[in-house]
Amino acid sequence: MEDKGKQNLSKTETECQHFANLIEKQKVDNITLEFFYKPHTLTLLAITITWIIYMALNRANTTLKQDVWDGGIAVCIIFLIISILVMPNGPFNRPHPAVWRIVFGVSVLYFLVMVFVCFLSYEDARRALHFMYPDLHSMTIDEILDKDYAVNCSEVTVARLYAHLDGFAVAHLFGWVMKAVLLRHYGLAWLLSVNWEITELAFSHILPNFRECWWDIVLLDVLLCNGLGIYLGMQLCKWLEMRSYHWESIRSINSTTGKIKRAFFQFTPGSWTPTRWLDPESSFMRVIAVSILVVMTQLAELNCFFLKHIFLVRPSHPTTLGRLVLISAISAPAIRQYYLYVTDPLVNRVGTQLWVFVAVVVTEAIVCLKFGRHFFEKTVILNIVLWIVYSIMSSFFIVFLCAFVAKARCSRRSSAKTNGYSSEAGSSPNGCQLDAKKQS
Repeated sequence: MEDKGKQNLSKTETECQHFANLIEKQKVDNITLEFFYKPHTLTLLAITITWIIYMALNRANTTLKQDVWDGGIAVCIIFLIISILVMPNGPFNRPHPAVWRIVFGVSVLYFLVMVFVCFLSYEDARRALHFMYPDLHSMTIDEILDKDYAVNCSEVTVARLYAHLDGFAVAHLFGWVMKAVLLRHYGLAWLLSVNWEITELAFSHILPNFRECWWDIVLLDVLLCNGLGIYLGMQLCKWLEMRSYHWESIRSINSTTGKIKRAFFQFTPGSWTPTRWLDPESSFMRVIAVSILVVMTQLAELNCFFLKHIFLVRPSHPTTLGRLVLISAISAPAIRQYYLYVTDPLVNRVGTQLWVFVAVVVTEAIVCLKFGRHFFEKTVILNIVLWIVYSIMSSFFIVFLCAFVAKARCSRRSSAKTNGYSSEAGSSPNGCQLDAKKQS
């Protein structure tokens, strides 16, 4: 009985250590410059206190608005400094763990702001936004619509197609490259691509920016921006997976060009792990978990459009761009943590970055539902109901189909046994390489 208790305790300690090292605090194995990885807590404390004393004692003839603004900025800076000291860096450590601790700190601040906004009225929320950005005070709904894409849809010319390839198209393409790099799965990326176009059609009667011509949807969005972005992102993943990762210390490099090159590559991945969301032995719960990822990703994108329409913010405004950058930054460790939670049997709880990411997305949706009542009053209920049913069913069906295709490919590869080949070590009985997985 005592031996069994020690065994269970040992297993729990192993899982906790595995969780901490792989998900919460990824360690830096090869430290090239020790100065940047040693704790400088006392130095940072001295600099922080000196800065507070200077800012507090050198203020005169300031207004209440300026005091509140400067005080808010100071609180955010102090919070981010504390984040560097105590927050987890998550599953990433390049270019430096402090970068991901700051990203996590910003995400927590943004989450707290969204929670605070939930307790305001629409007028007070707009007043707070105007306090920070006075240029939005006189903004109207017509001013945030940069371009009407659903005009003369029967007129399809090369010149018109080229005219639609603006800065937003380039950002659209880059965004899908990043999504492909984060997901690393053709099936999931294409599912998100098609489902997002269906989402735009379902909400086009509420959000004018979603109204597009058929050729804009099919040619420019799905095939060009989405398709090319997915292809480039997957090719980048393939190239990174094929690379050999051996990092030399910058001190051992003699040439200046070599040192600059090594410093540049510090901003690239330190290693690359192949991602297999679905393997031939994927359980039913694995299919459900991956389907939830697809739905949450769509909700995060939909929140962006509702927020800028509800609070009347231009697509090119710093708040819109900052929100996109933040969601992109926090989604990277969140998706990685979710992948490990779904596929690694030693990971039995979600990571902190994933927890905050889900909380941010859901809280944004609550804000949209609370303050977007004037939008939802003209909602065609049938469109939304059909969209919800389609999103859930299509996500589950396509993910299940991807698992079925993986199993079919595995069965075809197992036919190599009839030609005299034997299974490799670590392979499944039918000759297919399997990753760690949960069967619950």
